[in-house]
Amino acid sequence: MTMNALKIIRTFALRMSTVKIKDKEFSTFISAEKIQARIAELALELNNDYQDKNPVFIGVLNGAFLFTADLFRCMKGDCEVSFIRVASYTGTQSSGAVKEVMGLSSDLKGRHLVLIEDIVDTGHTAVYLMETVKKLEPASVRFATLLLKPEALQHDFRPDYIGFEIPNDFIVGYGLDYDGLGRNLNDIYTLIA
Repeated sequence: MTMNALKIIRTFALRMSTVKIKDKEFSTFISAEKIQARIAELALELNNDYQDKNPVFIGVLNGAFLFTADLFRCMKGDCEVSFIRVASYTGTQSSGAVKEVMGLSSDLKGRHLVLIEDIVDTGHTAVYLMETVKKLEPASVRFATLLLKPEALQHDFRPDYIGFEIPNDFIVGYGLDYDGLGRNLNDIYTLIA
């Protein structure tokens, strides 16, 4: 084997790592490098769309805190960040019920808002957030998500900014969790069936 072929095999083996969280095993699905490259692309779009508008980025806790921070650091010009916390997951399944846990604390009337989620699957949380935020009379509201599961959508909703479209598999890492664990992983992992 050539030295180049060995490098490729080692790189592939490293990227195909697995992790065990509680009773489940996960394999690498999207590398940290791909995540950061896609965030940089999304930031270019957002910087273009919000030039001279002083937008407020609203991250959805807990899952979107890493995505929000990384995206926010790529923004040029004046902008602000805030957070809202909602819950709809129990274990590996969406409960289907959205509960607001922590609301918005700033006056958003007349402001340009960008809601930031880690993942949109059923769309329940996204629709709930859009309806809730529109009641605050912002100048505009757009929705950014790192991940979208088109097969799982139960609403006529499409985010304005999408990092990756993925299958309807359970994933962890980069802010996404399994019963609170796995958020600290740099890569995104998928459940091994």
